[in-house]
Amino acid sequence: MRIAIHAFDGITMFHLGTPLLVFGEVARQGLADDWSTVVWSDTGGPVRTTEGLLIDDVSGPEAAGDADLVILPSWPSTFPRPSDDLTGVIRAAHGHGATIAGLCLGAFPMAHSGILDGREAVTHWAGTAQLTTDCREVTVRPAALYIDHGDVLTSAGTASALDACLHIVRTRLGAAAATTVARHLVIAPHREGDQAQYIERPLPASDGTGPIAETMAWALEHLDQRLSVGALAARAQMSTRNFTRRFRETAGTSPAEWVLARRLDESRRMLETTSWSVSRIAAVCGFASPVTFRQNFALAYATTPTSYRRRFTAPD
Repeated sequence: MRIAIHAFDGITMFHLGTPLLVFGEVARQGLADDWSTVVWSDTGGPVRTTEGLLIDDVSGPEAAGDADLVILPSWPSTFPRPSDDLTGVIRAAHGHGATIAGLCLGAFPMAHSGILDGREAVTHWAGTAQLTTDCREVTVRPAALYIDHGDVLTSAGTASALDACLHIVRTRLGAAAATTVARHLVIAPHREGDQAQYIERPLPASDGTGPIAETMAWALEHLDQRLSVGALAARAQMSTRNFTRRFRETAGTSPAEWVLARRLDESRRMLETTSWSVSRIAAVCGFASPVTFRQNFALAYATTPTSYRRRFTAPD
């Protein structure tokens, strides 16, 4: 897969480095031998980062024309309107079948190009009001970490770019590959919650101790059991109401949503790494029946467990 990453004068090293790091790790870990990255600018000339570093190994807009994935990793925080040339490059790349991903404020040039019209999108929470004003044909969802429509993807602020890039790896190469990349980068393969956690009242990350964290750890080891909210609250020795409130504050989602997501995560791992039947995987992951498993899997991933296995089964 050919990946073209846009750079401009004043871009931060973090924003530019995030997709280079994640997608580069795919190649370094031998997970795909056909993934390559290139950095391009509007003129094909060098760019200077906000930290003062000059990057001169830069291609021109033609790199986007040959790409399977075009990344717009950021945009100036003054929200300037992108040039007609840049929006034209974005539209052309999208037109020939490339996936376009706008990370953080990178949603702005995407939205101005028109390819997000009629779609939902997300950007850094500090830019949501401006994006809503500038591009009224786009429905801005300020709470999401990332939104993937298949051909276009946007993500929230800064660190959410890591989540979005890992999501791309997971979508293209499977959950096991994404977990391998995340492990080597020492980051979570899938972060819980949404951007709302970081607006006005940031919440501390769990340190792995306390009744909520301990109950979550226990649940991960007992996915085959009935993990109702009441049962989890009893395990934490808390009232159901207090447990639900504290859980959402910690994880950014409800206990039921979190349990379902973990069951689906484990089912994907088993589909990729075992030859177990769908019925056995459904039981081990705690689904009431194979039918319930298939319904939830299809709703989450728009494919069946069997089709997913055919696509992502690790070779012997």
